[in-house]
Amino acid sequence: MEKSVEYGLDYYISQMPGTGEADAKSCSPLVLAYIGDCVFDLVIKTRVVACGNRQVHRLHEETSHFVQASAQSFMMRAIQEHLTAEEHAVYRRGRNVKSVSAAKNQSITDYRRATGFEALIGYLYLERRYERLTELVSIGLASMEKRDNDRENRPEQEKGTEKE
Repeated sequence: MEKSVEYGLDYYISQMPGTGEADAKSCSPLVLAYIGDCVFDLVIKTRVVACGNRQVHRLHEETSHFVQASAQSFMMRAIQEHLTAEEHAVYRRGRNVKSVSAAKNQSITDYRRATGFEALIGYLYLERRYERLTELVSIGLASMEKRDNDRENRPEQEKGTEKE
């Protein structure tokens, strides 16, 4: 089996006929969020699958825990203090954009913060700043794991009373 370590997936995608490179700085915030949603989904699915072979339904449930707007919003709050001025500007543009779709089962605040998060992920991906992308996602995931562990260790009467 061939392992491509010299070049990343993005290189091979860019070599496909009809595919070029996108300029992250000229993309609209919704375009950045569009690609960021996909990249983040791939990161999470890769992480979930790496934890072991399970039923696809179970993999989907685990993935959904991290990719829903409320989770992305929570992670964004955790990583905000770690952002550079440039990254914060990209996040803010994504958060403030008016979307054509409405938030489904999410607060508008969470939905907008998640859109900013996805725009930031998309920007870092298109800029090929993968180390920074994974650093920020790792900070966000660690904050979620800490929150989830804290919830599991709370007394029963306190569980379910806290909002994400």
